Amino acid sequence: MTSQDRPIGGYFELELSQGTEFHSKALALNTGRNSLEYVLQARGYRHVYLPYYSCDVLLEPFKKLGVDFSFYHVDDHLEINAPVSLDKDEAILYIDYYGLKQEYVSQLAKVYGNRLVMDNTQAFFTRPITGVDTFYSCRKFFGVADGAYLYCSKRLDKDLEQDQSWIRMSYLHKRIDVSPEAAFNDFRRNDEQLKDNPIRTMSTLTHRIMASINYQQVALRRRENYQILENALKDRNGISLHLDEDAVPMVYPFFTDDNSLRQRLIDNKIYVAQYWPNVLDWCDESCNDYKLTKHLLPLPVDQRYGEDEMLRILTLI
Repeated sequence: MTSQDRPIGGYFELELSQGTEFHSKALALNTGRNSLEYVLQARGYRHVYLPYYSCDVLLEPFKKLGVDFSFYHVDDHLEINAPVSLDKDEAILYIDYYGLKQEYVSQLAKVYGNRLVMDNTQAFFTRPITGVDTFYSCRKFFGVADGAYLYCSKRLDKDLEQDQSWIRMSYLHKRIDVSPEAAFNDFRRNDEQLKDNPIRTMSTLTHRIMASINYQQVALRRRENYQILENALKDRNGISLHLDEDAVPMVYPFFTDDNSLRQRLIDNKIYVAQYWPNVLDWCDESCNDYKLTKHLLPLPVDQRYGEDEMLRILTLI
């Protein structure tokens, strides 16, 4: 809409500050899985290697397009546990787990070049490597109902319809007005609504919200919270992941054999997800991927919280 077409007067809209999106130079799409679908269509890969330790929604674009895939395992450093050789028209996808694997990703880029596809849905603040197709998810880091960014040098030769997000926003409003618990089913419904959607460009509403965020403040708070937990838990954490100088974590990954801890945290209103329950069906109990799914607790470190909340988590642990 041009300035000449924009309405003047009338009722007020939602008040959002006017800033710049962190990934302002990326192709802005509606979901992370559709960003991957875009890459698969643009590149024409016939086969892609995927990590077992991943969400089953990652398979949606492969099934939709009929692209073959196979799995590889990760080790206890969340790195590929055995070399993968690529044939013509093949690629390998890697996840920057929790936003903490930047150095390793740089090594992978030297090995696989432009046939590496980076899933940075857990690493919003990690800049893409030139020549490596990379996609990001907005809603894993911020209060939006959808939205994704894609860096891909090859463009599809077709016009994309723009998405609309207003109908999916109810759970975000309800969480503020009522409670997280009251809005949880709405949140789950939103997840369902994102399945099997066509590739669309990012909605105007999501653009506006993403342009209103103080990214520097968000990054600082996440790093500070992570460091509080790391200082207290590093000696009892079964996994060791280094926080690079410019890394911004999604969560603090805490690997523990205390099988009662997850429920104890949830009972005390500290909500920790399980990444990803589908792996328990995909892998044998002896696999490292299975153990990560079973025992790794993603402790919240996001920008809504500070030292008081981190100490509350630590007290319960």
